[in-house]
Amino acid sequence: MSYERILGDLAERDERIVVMTAENRAAIRGLPARLGSRFIDTGITEMTLVGMATGLALRGRIPVVHALAAFLTLRAYEFIRTDIGITGVPVKLVGYVPGILSEANGPTHQAIEDLALMRAIPGLRVFCPADGPELVAGLPHIVADPHPWYIRYVDAAARLPHTGEFAIGRAEVHGDDGGTPPDVSLVACGYTAGEAHGAAEILRQDGLRVHVVNLRTLVPVDESALLEAARADLVVTVEDHRRVGGLHSRLCELLVARGLRANVRAVAIEDWFTPALLADAIVHAGLDAGSIAARTRAWLSQLEVDHVR
Repeated sequence: MSYERILGDLAERDERIVVMTAENRAAIRGLPARLGSRFIDTGITEMTLVGMATGLALRGRIPVVHALAAFLTLRAYEFIRTDIGITGVPVKLVGYVPGILSEANGPTHQAIEDLALMRAIPGLRVFCPADGPELVAGLPHIVADPHPWYIRYVDAAARLPHTGEFAIGRAEVHGDDGGTPPDVSLVACGYTAGEAHGAAEILRQDGLRVHVVNLRTLVPVDESALLEAARADLVVTVEDHRRVGGLHSRLCELLVARGLRANVRAVAIEDWFTPALLADAIVHAGLDAGSIAARTRAWLSQLEVDHVR
């Protein structure tokens, strides 16, 4: 089932749901015909969009709001922080082409700080689906949840096997069952979870025991899954976001709070990524499975050298 189909179905079953956009209809073109007056396009006015959504939510509606991720989280940040954050109304913010998915676009259209911004707002939850099937699986839970949410819209084909039912705050874990600590834990969120899964398959061919964590919701976070991952000799976080403020920061915050130590390295965007088609951009950024595996091998080798010293 597609995102558009399930969102339309949810809205038809619940008259409180209002679908809104700032002239960003790519994923929801068929919904105006289905929803009539409950589909609202404000034009390219992200701040107005968020303000209107807040007002509707205060009147008992559940707005599902769509805009380009960079413009939604940057242009309208004050409105999200003040209108939605302080009131805690159940607005669901959907950021289109987040992170590396902003292919062929320059820095103005790259949402690579969005996770840091959104998780800094108290009470605002963050959903980072790995692919389209996970987006569809999680959407009913997010819409039904009484908290405000930011959703990184990812509609890619599945590139890792999904196990179990979706649950808010529960990561999807692939690998060992908690016995002997693995050699490597790859902790990823969003689109890069598929690349982390591919990197794990490469590393397992070297005889390594590899644990993969698909951290589906960054807020609330699955602390037990992160702490289990941190038992590995090496923990590598993987995200199409700046190293500061996103998944890597969240893991390090948890370890410091618990007084724990781990060998943690980050595969992330350290600078602006080069605009290109996705297949080329992800390789250039070092976020593809092969690059992740190569960097992980190098870090493991360095740890062995340091241990000998």
